[in-house]
Order: sequence, then C-alpha cells, then structure tokens
Amino acid sequence: MLRAADQTFPTTTDADRWLARKRIEMEEGRWLDPAEGKTTVRDWSARWLTAVSPQLKHKTQASYRSLINSLIVPALGDRELSSLRPITIVEWVGAMKTRGLSASRIRQAYRVLSQIMRAAVDNEMIGQTPCRGVKLPRMPQTEPHILTPLEASRIVRSATKPHDLLISLLAYAGLRVGEAFALRRADIDVSGGLVLVDENLAEANGTLVFDTPKSHQKRVLRIGPSLAARIGRHLETLPGGEDALLFVTPGGKPLRYNQWRKAYFDPAVAAAGLTDITPHDLRASHGTWVADRYGVMTAAHRLGHSNASVTTRHYARPVAGRDDQVAEAADSWLSGEEDDDDGHAAAPAHT
Repeated sequence: MLRAADQTFPTTTDADRWLARKRIEMEEGRWLDPAEGKTTVRDWSARWLTAVSPQLKHKTQASYRSLINSLIVPALGDRELSSLRPITIVEWVGAMKTRGLSASRIRQAYRVLSQIMRAAVDNEMIGQTPCRGVKLPRMPQTEPHILTPLEASRIVRSATKPHDLLISLLAYAGLRVGEAFALRRADIDVSGGLVLVDENLAEANGTLVFDTPKSHQKRVLRIGPSLAARIGRHLETLPGGEDALLFVTPGGKPLRYNQWRKAYFDPAVAAAGLTDITPHDLRASHGTWVADRYGVMTAAHRLGHSNASVTTRHYARPVAGRDDQVAEAADSWLSGEEDDDDGHAAAPAHT
C-alpha cells in the first residue's frame, strides 16, 4: 500500500534520504503508518472501551464511560492521536483543576486517558504516549477512624435487627459494604462458622449490579460461633431459597448504600454516642485489629487483598500504646531477658 510522505522536499536527494530512513524503520519494525495516528481521540476511545469492557466490572465500565464522555472527549475528542504531546496533557489537567474538579476525579480521568494512549502505542498507532511526566494534583490525606472493638460493639448493639448482623460482618469479618449487601443464604455455613464472599452489590449510574468482589478476590472467612448462631437464627426467618439475600429493604429489594446508611447505620452510630464514623471505618478497624495481633498477611486475606501492601497502605494502622510496649520489650531484650506474648518482660530464668 502506498503512503504519501508527510512533508515535501526541496531536492530529490532529500527525498531519497527520507525514503531510505523509512525503509530502515520498516525493516527494523519501527515504522508507524501516519494514517493510524490521524485517528481521533474520540474514535479510538470508543474502540478501546468496547474492546476492554468484557474484562471490566460493570461499575468500572460505567465509570470509564462517564470519564471519557464528560472529561476526555469534550476536551480532546477532535484531536488526532499523533498530535497530542505531554504539554497537551498538562494543559488538560490544569484546565480541570481550574474548573474546580477534585484531585480524585482528575486522577481518575488521567488514568483512563493513560490506558487509552498506552493501547494506541501497543497497537502501533503512535510512537509513545503523551501521558508522561505529568504532575497530578495530590490526594488529600484522609485517615480512617479506627475504632476499638468495644466501640464497634456499641454500634452493633445500637442497630436495629437484622442490620446489627450486617454491621457485625463489617466490623468482625472485614467485609466491604457491597459484599455484605450481596450475601445470600447459600453463602453461610452456620455449623462451620464460614462465610463465602463471592459477590458484590454495586451501584452504577443509579442501577444496582451484582458482580464479583473487588479485584475478583473471592474468599471464605471464618466467623465467631456467637455471630454464626445469630446469623443462623436470622436465616430461619428468610423467605425464598438458597439465593435469598440476607439483607434487604422492607419491601424485599436489594439495599442501596446511601439509603441504608441514612436509615440504619448513622442512627446506630449516634445511639452508640459516636460521631464521624463510616461503614468503611469498621472494615479498616477490623484490618488494624487483625494485623496488630495476627499479622498483615492474615489481615490481607480477611480483607480480600491480593497484595498485603494494599492492607498496610490503606487499612492497617498502628494501635495506640503499641510503641510503648515495643520500647519496654526492647529494654528487656537489652537486659538479656525474654518477653511474654503481651510484650512484657518475663523474669530471667535462674539455674
């Protein structure tokens, strides 16, 4: 197939040199068809999203589509892929910041555009991605509110039934809210004290969607005998078969996060005498308790993290007073003594 040069040449010699370079690029597999780079961001974004959608969760699909339609295409949609430069992306990010968009929203849009442009590179439409060397707005540092087990217990006792069980699963099993919303009768082994976490209920553009858990991390969790027994008694009251949801609205519909929190969770927090507590704080608290006592790997399993670094970065937090205990134990080590399981020095053995 013939391709016209993207420039004119003052002499035949210059044209021959240009053609020779292009032949070398072709032989070495470095040549890019200029026609491919003329594809617009709008057209390539649509093609890319169609291609990757089967591998994405429904909520992720909806999020990507929203970011492309609201932030990427309006600003860059008519641009040809080959015309984008790093400065173009810097200006785009700056314009979003000027408009007052949150750091989170800007970073999400940039991540999607980065994937789109990386796919263009992989498909030999452009030589390199323009999404490089771009300084993104920093995310505000928000620390989860780590509760004590007793504080979590007060929230559970203050909640109306059966939502006290749902809150217990957040605090004492470390479930995500969507995972708790999606639990079914078949997921509970009362006699074995086991919970199968293999679904997540998410809301995408106002539509509820059942999908696999985040990062596709299905897992089986053991819960305490008393919680298992309470859930067992609740199961006896449920209508329907094995697919019946454990927790639903008074009308029997799946729960929606904002409505559930307003109707059941926030009143329980207030009744427990606490403030500024979110459902996610209970999950973060569970991760902290488990990591502190049983290690980060155990906490990562219970939280459904494929990588323990996620657990330490976002969930497990230092427990108050532990540093004092470490210092006390270290002093005993210096003295040649051994410490007991609680970190307190044990009396040296005498022979």
